[in-house]
Amino acid sequence: MGAEALEKVSLYWLCHLPEAGALQIRRIGELAGSFREAYYIEGTQLWKKGIFKKEENAYRFDNWKEEYYRLSEKGIRFITPLDADYPKRLYSVYDYPMGLYIKGELPAEDRATAAVIGARNCTFYGKQSAEYISRELAGQGVQVISGLALGIDGAGHAGAVKGGGRTFAVLGCGVNICYPKTNYRLFEQILEKGGIISEYAPQEEPCARNFPVRNRIISGLSDAILVIEARQKSGSLITAQLGLEQGKDIYALPGRIT
Repeated sequence: MGAEALEKVSLYWLCHLPEAGALQIRRIGELAGSFREAYYIEGTQLWKKGIFKKEENAYRFDNWKEEYYRLSEKGIRFITPLDADYPKRLYSVYDYPMGLYIKGELPAEDRATAAVIGARNCTFYGKQSAEYISRELAGQGVQVISGLALGIDGAGHAGAVKGGGRTFAVLGCGVNICYPKTNYRLFEQILEKGGIISEYAPQEEPCARNFPVRNRIISGLSDAILVIEARQKSGSLITAQLGLEQGKDIYALPGRIT
């Protein structure tokens, strides 16, 4: 195995360490000089340097190499900042992901991309508007990003599909899991027209804490963010705030454009 392959497999392993978020993994690589060399650092050193909160089981190692190489058998790619096709837009994110699981394709770097986001419990007007605007955007070649949730997210994806464009879903669970299950047909259509993206292992079940974290990827992959309907303290407003911090353009749907 070449040095580059070893480095990527080591990064894959690091992404599965307990408590290892994107920033911690970057710090480990900087501390060790490479992700491969990180294997030889004792866990107590990482704990003492504040990279992990707990000393016990902080640095266990399992045979991730075999699992990594079997991803392709399942139609999954694992993309990292070590890869040339890692999305350049994500570098606008302070804690950009150190590993992404991809089913299908990634958004094209040379095409405009817009996130269409909003409430799950949306109004008919909001859902209709999200689908219409996404269809129009897709028809003009704009890629549509959202989170596959019920309500506005699903309407945005559906509109992009109807417009014959490309759409991408960023999940708060693994790429092998469609959440919610009622969007399974849409899940399949997205794979035909774009891709499914997640920071979480392919079989990881949806978890409430994952969704606010994945929102930074939705905003990061987008050039502009369109908020259709959002409640106070909602995930949509979190995404909009992250987008502002990343220097993205933020738009909101005004009442009754019809």
